[in-house]
Amino acid sequence: MQRPTIDYRKASPEGVATLAALEAYVRGSGLDAGLLELVRTRASQLNGCAYCIDMHTKDARAAGETEQRLYALAAWRETPFYSERERAALAWAEALTRISDGGVSDDDYRHARQQFTEKELVDLSLAVVAINGWNRLAIPFRTAPGTYHPSRPKVRTPTPSTSHG
Repeated sequence: MQRPTIDYRKASPEGVATLAALEAYVRGSGLDAGLLELVRTRASQLNGCAYCIDMHTKDARAAGETEQRLYALAAWRETPFYSERERAALAWAEALTRISDGGVSDDDYRHARQQFTEKELVDLSLAVVAINGWNRLAIPFRTAPGTYHPSRPKVRTPTPSTSHG
């Protein structure tokens, strides 16, 4: 017997609005939208959140991300498809998502600081906090993957750091 689910948006609209406000801040922080979608997707892969993987790969494709880079994201360390800034962000996102596995290494911190200003690194950390929060709502309450549709097509001009593959 499948357990019943809870629509967490309806059950706690004020709580969800607070998490949504953090998400809105991150979207407006100045970090590249494509970079944020890669980070959100990777954290969702690590957490096993099917709904969020579906959502963020759709948003990434709508923003101009390539299929090749999305397919290779789980093995990003072994591919040449990501810029140094993206690699630093992905390593940071993995370290924060798996924080109980030993924290953030000095190497990950140094790499991230080479690629991001202090504000950017804090904002990137807030993005990881937000997606981990969404994952922790979508997974236990079994939000159905495949139901998300991007609200409107987004057009993103690839930058030199994201125009690989």
